[in-house]
Amino acid sequence: MRSLAAPPINPHRRRLRRLPPLRLSAAALLFSLASGLLFSGCNHNRHTYDPRLRKIDELLNSNLPAGTTRGRVEYFLKSRGYEFEDVADKTTVRALVRHVDPGTLEPAAAHATFHFDPNGKLTSYDLDPAPF
Repeated sequence: MRSLAAPPINPHRRRLRRLPPLRLSAAALLFSLASGLLFSGCNHNRHTYDPRLRKIDELLNSNLPAGTTRGRVEYFLKSRGYEFEDVADKTTVRALVRHVDPGTLEPAAAHATFHFDPNGKLTSYDLDPAPF
C-alpha cells in the first residue's frame, strides 16, 4: 500500500530553507569577501598586467622594494646596463629594461618609470611594454 506522505525532501535543501534570512545573507557576505580576498591578494605587488613583463616585474620588485634610495635604484639600473631615458620630473627615473627569461629564453623589454618621494625614497614604479 502506498503512503500518502510527501516524498522525502533533500536534507540539504531543507536545511537551507530553515535558515533565517539574516544567516543566509551573512553566509553570502562571507563567501564574497573570502573570494574577493583570494583573487585580489595575488596581485598586491604587481606593477603590470602584461604577462610578458612578469619576469621583469619580479626582478625589480625583489631587488628594489618601496623605500629604496634613488642612488640605489640608479646603481642597480646602471650595473645591469639598462638605458636611462630623459624625464623632466625630478622625482622620476625612467629606464629601458631588457630581460631574457632563462627558463624559456623569451626576451622582454619594458619602459620602467620609478617614482620617488621628496626625500629620494622609492614609492612605486610602473612598467610599460617596449620593443625588444
